[in-house]
Amino acid sequence: MHVSFKTLAFVLLLVLILLVVGVRTASARPPIRSDFFGLYTQAVGTQLDKLPSDSKHCGVCHFDFAGGGARNPYGLAIEVRINGGMTNTQAMLDIQALDSDNDGFSNLQEVTDLLAFSNTPTFPGLSAANVGGISSIPSSEVTPYLTPMGATDTIPPTVVVISPDGGELIPPNLFTTVSYSATDASGISHIDVWFSDDSGATWKRVAKGAAPGGSFNWYVPNLPGPNSRIRVVAFDTVGNPGSDDSNADFTVEAFAGGFVPSTLRDMTLPGTQPFEGAVLDNPDDCLSCHANYNSAVEPGFNWKGSMMSQSARDPLFWAAVAVAEQDAPGAGDLCIRCHSPGGWQEGRSTDTGGGMLTTKDREGVQCDFCHRSVDPVYVAGVSPIEDLDVLAALTLLPLGPANGEFISDPTPLRRGPYADAQAAHAFVESPFHRESDMCGTCHDVSSPVFEQVGPGDYAPGTLDQEHPDFDLRNMFPIERTYSEWTQSEYATTGVYAPQFAGDKPSGIVSTCQDCHMRDVTGRGSNVSGSPNRTDLPLHDLTGGNTFVPAGLEDMFPELDDTALEAGMDRARTMLQMAATLEVAPTETGVTVRVTNETAHKLPSGYPEGRRIWLSVRAFRADG
Repeated sequence: MHVSFKTLAFVLLLVLILLVVGVRTASARPPIRSDFFGLYTQAVGTQLDKLPSDSKHCGVCHFDFAGGGARNPYGLAIEVRINGGMTNTQAMLDIQALDSDNDGFSNLQEVTDLLAFSNTPTFPGLSAANVGGISSIPSSEVTPYLTPMGATDTIPPTVVVISPDGGELIPPNLFTTVSYSATDASGISHIDVWFSDDSGATWKRVAKGAAPGGSFNWYVPNLPGPNSRIRVVAFDTVGNPGSDDSNADFTVEAFAGGFVPSTLRDMTLPGTQPFEGAVLDNPDDCLSCHANYNSAVEPGFNWKGSMMSQSARDPLFWAAVAVAEQDAPGAGDLCIRCHSPGGWQEGRSTDTGGGMLTTKDREGVQCDFCHRSVDPVYVAGVSPIEDLDVLAALTLLPLGPANGEFISDPTPLRRGPYADAQAAHAFVESPFHRESDMCGTCHDVSSPVFEQVGPGDYAPGTLDQEHPDFDLRNMFPIERTYSEWTQSEYATTGVYAPQFAGDKPSGIVSTCQDCHMRDVTGRGSNVSGSPNRTDLPLHDLTGGNTFVPAGLEDMFPELDDTALEAGMDRARTMLQMAATLEVAPTETGVTVRVTNETAHKLPSGYPEGRRIWLSVRAFRADG
């Protein structure tokens, strides 16, 4: 066979190219891994880079150390930012100050600290709560490197509170400066600030993880009294705490305003308290997996068009808060609990008019809030075992689902109705998420300022004090949607109402979720392997509001107008199904019968703002 020199040269060149490409393909690692170790050179060669079973693993970002599949919280945070337009390095730098695995140490500390602890660097996306999700490597190789430990520095910082240090008169509902000094040989990482209104017998946290610097801008709560003190706790870079208190009492003055002299003490209720629960992720972190793949069924698009998503943007809500604050100072705290649960539990409702809330807080009732909610009633063998630790940490458990007395898991463990989700985060099955009790947490509301003094008769209780028994039935009713449901046939036996049931084969509906998150067929996420379900709860959370979303389109240009329009269309449909109308002629006119088809009163909710009108017009024979 004759082969020309030109042909032979081409073949040799092709073989060479294939060999080079083959070598590169065999040894290639994702660019994000290269960028990580290019940014954090001190981590090269450490456990973040290689472990005995894998010399070049991907466990910094993935649960599967072989790479691919679900990302851990650190990897997910990077992915979200890359999808938002950042480079790999920009995304890593952007999350350095975050504590992705919620173990008390920032990502930067875990990745770069080589000297202060005996086991650092540690994995910034893995903790004891989610390490069970790893694969492709023995867990025994990973567990020693989850949380920094074995500190070489055991000397705490020296802290001195400078002001307020005793004797001051400080007005409430305004900012004041807390001044302090904090020194440590290894440096100060962050501070916490606490407030006592009983001369230091008990303390309430008013700041967590604040940047050090010698001063803190404190919004003074409406908790008047002469027995006030401040405590500053400073943490050094290895986590040693040092603290100091005011030397003597100072006075928080009474707030001059309102028709009744109520304070934040009147709004004290059981459940998770500020700075005790979850620091919620931005919904965008969740939507990277739960949106942009099928708007008909995906959680993201439908939630964005719901009033749950807009609960902290609703201008009518804020108008109602302003009126409530004029009448009963501090009342806005009760409202913010449910309309911005993230802002409330992260301590930004001290300004009870909402002035401290952030852009993230205004995402309202969002993904991370609902999916980190814990059932206050633990049932052995049914409830997630992880609930026990969360409940044990609370001072006072709610008496029932009401008044925003939610319980929030401070660890990044998500709860939902399924045990077989293909999630990029740690999760457990939670029956609570299939029960109306979860919805009742915010859909049974009463004013704790009032006490029942007789059947249907209420009067202001002792002001500047918490409600004597926290019993919803002894407070003035504001809305009772959940209680109305408990008295309905829906709650007791279920009702055949296929118009609400979605894809539920039986057409029987019972819980709030059955109607307001009806079953559809589809996948709950865009993650590969995510099950295709016939009982996927549609996260449209539709009620009857067709008015407010139209105004929000102009007020908040960052909102998804298409999602809002779709939400209004669903609300119109829901209203049309909510009642049936019958008209029967009589000798003198017509009889009109309206039948409520819902599981609660129609309309339900807050009575000042919800009404139904019936318009009847009669015509003579000639028109």
